[in-house]
Amino acid sequence: MSHNTCLSYRADITLFMKFLREQRVYAWDKVSAKQIVAFITMRREAGCVSRTVSRELIALRVLFRFLADELVIKADPATRVESPKLWQLLPDVLSEEEVTMLLNAPDTTTLIGCRDKAMLELLYASGLRASEMVRLRVLNINMESGFLNCIGKGNKERIVPVGSHALKAIEEYLVRRADFVRNEFLFISRLGRPMSRVNFWKRVQYYVKAAGIRRKMYPHLIRHSFATHLLSHGADLRVVQEMLGHADISTTQIYTHVDHQRLKSIHNRFHPRS
Repeated sequence: MSHNTCLSYRADITLFMKFLREQRVYAWDKVSAKQIVAFITMRREAGCVSRTVSRELIALRVLFRFLADELVIKADPATRVESPKLWQLLPDVLSEEEVTMLLNAPDTTTLIGCRDKAMLELLYASGLRASEMVRLRVLNINMESGFLNCIGKGNKERIVPVGSHALKAIEEYLVRRADFVRNEFLFISRLGRPMSRVNFWKRVQYYVKAAGIRRKMYPHLIRHSFATHLLSHGADLRVVQEMLGHADISTTQIYTHVDHQRLKSIHNRFHPRS
């Protein structure tokens, strides 16, 4: 599993352990199915989406299966707990006008602004995940062909095209950067170190506010916008799946339901009584 997945599972189990302490349960063999259900219920009432709650339950199931295999507990209480039903929530996306505002927000007269401009342009041009973005090295981008290769979930490598605006912003950033620091990573901090995922998203959040965009910012917002805008302009669903690195096309299909104007135009065009 990826490093981020392991961190998530560790956080889930730590949260459950805190819950058990509050319930005055101090041994694994004292945990019952009722307490697991109570934990899941508490998380739902706290406003967690079903996908998060399902992941937390998966982490607990694996944990208790391990404890049973190691004979730490006699019976696995998690086998009696059903998974919460998942429903698909349509992702929020930026409009094309909001994307333009965001991309124009950095001050490109400074090296940091030049870097941030390149980051934002590349993020919107490629649909990369934040973790994929910060791991990019200079050699991962072929400026002449306009493609980059990255390592995504499950250590899978994929090739993604990059638009001319993003390539130009990256080229300007690398020229400016060459006078100050040399580093194999594409995006680096003020101290010359690779950007962390947390710092990367702090910069994105900063420019969302600077651009006057009134949206709740979360890591996949620009990625969602990338996919939705591609489909709204007629891109093939399979191509978008490949660029996003989705293993299952059903994950990509959710973006076909986001652009209401496109759905309306298709209905008007093809329905006999529209």
